[in-house]
Amino acid sequence: MKALLARLNIDPYLLLLVGTVGLASVLPARGIWADIAGGVADAGIALLFFLHGAKLSREAILDGAKAWKLHLTVAAVTFVLFPIIGLGVRAIPGLEPSLATGVLYLTLLPSTVQSSIAFTAIAGGNVAAAVCSASFSNLAGIFITPVLTALLITGKSQGFSTDPVIAIASQLLLPFLAGHFLRPWIGKFVTRNKQVLGYVDRGSILLVVYTAFGAAVIEGLWQKVTLGELGLIALLSLGVLAVVMIAASLVGKMLGFPREDRIVLLFCGSKKSLATGVPLAGVLFPAAQVGAIILPLMFFHQIQLMVCAVLARKFAAENEADKVAVAE
Repeated sequence: MKALLARLNIDPYLLLLVGTVGLASVLPARGIWADIAGGVADAGIALLFFLHGAKLSREAILDGAKAWKLHLTVAAVTFVLFPIIGLGVRAIPGLEPSLATGVLYLTLLPSTVQSSIAFTAIAGGNVAAAVCSASFSNLAGIFITPVLTALLITGKSQGFSTDPVIAIASQLLLPFLAGHFLRPWIGKFVTRNKQVLGYVDRGSILLVVYTAFGAAVIEGLWQKVTLGELGLIALLSLGVLAVVMIAASLVGKMLGFPREDRIVLLFCGSKKSLATGVPLAGVLFPAAQVGAIILPLMFFHQIQLMVCAVLARKFAAENEADKVAVAE
């Protein structure tokens, strides 16, 4: 089964996400159980960000920070180009409002960390710069994404509120900083057990997805969203990713970045973080809306992994071909 999924470039975690959505659709948490599930999910997310902070290496950041021009370009693609495209997509007529908001919301999120670095390494890119760029994007997103969300989504109808800021600081930022400051004492333990601790990361996201979709199902999510709209979301996600990747490639060449840095721009600039997006959505939006809003992000998450896996292998093959040509 794992071999088949690998050949199809399907992340097994996607099957767990789909299964969680199915469970929430059939057996959503209600009453006191919803409160308990929500509390456990909040604790899991705090632990997730604590571990992210503990895994962040200051040495890697200092090594990669020298490429400041590259990092600013990645940030511009992530937090300027993406939102502009998201605003255009949201204006498409006929799309269910919550899903349209979800597409815009995913474009406001920071880049991923682990997968951006992994694909950059496979493709032969500047790994140190990728570590710095992806880590900076993820940390900056804790501040930038709520601001953009207030300006482009919630602020239009609700006005700006300090409540999300306080919630983000207490649930996400403080655990992240605590983990990072404790890295000298727990960093080696986290590194040695990263595979086991990875289950904490993914389990936390599954809990949030379950509670979010459960609340949305109770509010009639599947009466509002059709299969046709889900297919449209998949096509829109693929289209947004294609536009951003083409733009990132052209900008990298225009700015004269070396090949290794263009790879960083491509992979770090085009990715959106499910691990950050899901908990932020739980803070920024009413519980009943979160399920529909993170649905486009789940589609985009899998599509970006599949496309980047293909491109990373292509770049790796080109690297090997170049080495052979030089040797001859």
